[in-house]
Amino acid sequence: MLQAAFREAEGLAYHGAAVAYSAVAYAIGIAGLFHPTIWVNVCATLLLAHAMTIAAYMVHECGHNTVFRRIRHNQYLGRFLTWICGASYGTFEDIRYKHMRHHVDNDDVVWFDYEQFFLNHPIVLRATRVLEWFYIPAHDLIMHGIMLFTSFIIPERRDQRRRNVAVLVIRGGAFLALLVWQPKAAVLYCVAYMIMMQILRFTDSLQHDYAYRLNLYTDERSPQKGDNEWEQEHTFSVPLSLRHGWINWLTLNFGYHNAHHARSTAPWYRLPEIHRDMYGDNPRVVIPLSRQLAIFHRGRVRRIIKWNEQAADARTPTGKEFLSAARLAKVDGGNAASFLTSF
Repeated sequence: MLQAAFREAEGLAYHGAAVAYSAVAYAIGIAGLFHPTIWVNVCATLLLAHAMTIAAYMVHECGHNTVFRRIRHNQYLGRFLTWICGASYGTFEDIRYKHMRHHVDNDDVVWFDYEQFFLNHPIVLRATRVLEWFYIPAHDLIMHGIMLFTSFIIPERRDQRRRNVAVLVIRGGAFLALLVWQPKAAVLYCVAYMIMMQILRFTDSLQHDYAYRLNLYTDERSPQKGDNEWEQEHTFSVPLSLRHGWINWLTLNFGYHNAHHARSTAPWYRLPEIHRDMYGDNPRVVIPLSRQLAIFHRGRVRRIIKWNEQAADARTPTGKEFLSAARLAKVDGGNAASFLTSF
């Protein structure tokens, strides 16, 4: 029986609907890019962007094994969904490993020191700042660009080169063919992909005040590993709305982040209930959407190298002070911490 394969009986309806929507909306969105009517193109681009966003959040669910009882079934679905959200150049297993380190270590565990990269390449930094001022997600484009060639850049992933090349040939060949045959559709696909990036990083930006640590492939121990109290103090919830809960389904309730870190094995549709059990209906424990939008707008350039000591805003508050400041839109948030970039 299909229902028995799911971790919870309700999973067939909730997870099934999310995956079905993502796949169907992706197909309709792609088809709509070829339509001669502009308004259809616009709607298709937005639909495609949201389909990829839901696929990305379902990859996250699969990484936590919240969908199916068997780990391998979560792997199969996660691998499929990475093709929809454009994260298939690396492996689903790498995505899951890095994200689980984030939860276990209570840290932003990474391999790539992007701040040092920017400081070593000032022209790239200036170009990134200009593009980000125009709301073009240049920082994330760099991170996703590394994902394209991850096995050739990260020494620990050399054994993935054959697979990496195969994915590049398949996806790259398809995109080049589209660019030659229907350049408008190719450009609109890129726009949809960047919208997905913006949605993901908008939600990620304020969920933690963690600095990153370059210990993805080292034995260095994160000092706050296993400290659940510290984890909750430095984790923040950013729901789209507390009054109208259904709106949060647009991002599969990912904004209920304290609840997610308190119960990391709970599926997305359980998070609002867990949040209420933890905080009741207290609005002061979340960062309102209006403040999230203000922070995203005001800090879009400054947060590129936010945590570096040379940055103008290096003295950002942490913990409870961060929450208080964020509720007044007096922080800049983080950048480029997507669970899809597994390095």
